[in-house]
Amino acid sequence: MKMISLLGSTGSIGVNTLDVVRQNRNRFSVVAMAAGNNVELFAQQVKEFKPSLISVFNLSKVSLLKELLQGEDVEILCGEEGSLKVATHPEVSLVVSAIVGSAGLVPSLAAIQSGKDLALANKETLVIAGELVLREVSDKVNLIPIDSEHSAILQALNGEKKEFIKKIVLTGSGGPFRTFTKEQMRNVTVNEALNHPNWKMGAKITIDSATMMNKGLEYIEAKWLFGLDTCVEIIVHPQSIIHSMIEFVDTSIIAQLGIPDMRVPIAYALTYPDRIECALPSLDLAKIKQLTFEEPDYEKFPCIKLAQEALEVGHSMPAVLNAANEVAVQAFLDEKIPFKDISEIIRMAMNNHKSHNIDSLEDVLLADRWARKEVKKLITVTH
Repeated sequence: MKMISLLGSTGSIGVNTLDVVRQNRNRFSVVAMAAGNNVELFAQQVKEFKPSLISVFNLSKVSLLKELLQGEDVEILCGEEGSLKVATHPEVSLVVSAIVGSAGLVPSLAAIQSGKDLALANKETLVIAGELVLREVSDKVNLIPIDSEHSAILQALNGEKKEFIKKIVLTGSGGPFRTFTKEQMRNVTVNEALNHPNWKMGAKITIDSATMMNKGLEYIEAKWLFGLDTCVEIIVHPQSIIHSMIEFVDTSIIAQLGIPDMRVPIAYALTYPDRIECALPSLDLAKIKQLTFEEPDYEKFPCIKLAQEALEVGHSMPAVLNAANEVAVQAFLDEKIPFKDISEIIRMAMNNHKSHNIDSLEDVLLADRWARKEVKKLITVTH
């Protein structure tokens, strides 16, 4: 029986993780859970999975949560301190980090430092603090990516040596605006941006897919996971069947294929390096008929280049890129800025930032706070 802590249980990845656990109760036990705001769903999850320790990040939700869980035998904590307790629970061997955004960094880092294996869905952890995180990862700790692309790379690497990699090919669907012209993209609505053609995800990552910032963040994450000097190429694959590929030095290519369902990479992360049966439909290639590929349009989707530039500058710039994106995406969701301004605001924040070294967690958080303040100021001035 594998004991699990789940950070971000009410989000898309958290809900799917619990579904995998639900289908495999003889293999997994959820000992501790943390959520952000959705206490109604959180309470239902707690009643079903019976963790001994839980935490809600939003302090104003604690009273309601306690009321909803009256009579349940569970310890209830709150805030960042509560998340840290969930991440470092002594009975746990694997922590699933599914918190959205940079808020996932501190508990993810704490989990690694306490010797837990980390199943990482929170790509921002490596984007903003890759060097710090990898410094803490030892031979005794597994860092297992949940992102479908990085899970695919990990699977394609199985039994292979990293030094034989010629390049990594990250695939992306192209999002809902792949076939739009730049003119058409000027006035897209929030509802249109949230209408992903293949994947069911949370709002923030769905917008990141629409801007293709998700590919930029995944580019940075891949560099940290598989080697900064590794060549990483991005290609648009509208069907979302090939989740990523590796070309080796002999020009052989190994690709991982599967249905676009996050429960597949989640199940692999929970059982790594083993596999379990999933009660999901098999991939029917005859029904799909064809798999197509195309180059990304960097002019329509400038966020990809912004991410690549941020990694090239290094130091604090990826943290600024990420925080600026989080604030700009939320502003778009709140209908304070148009879709086209997301990338421009990120660019302005990066241009205004003087990159500094990242030697500690506080250095990361300093850059994050600066960028959030800067972007809010830019939005106020320009809108």
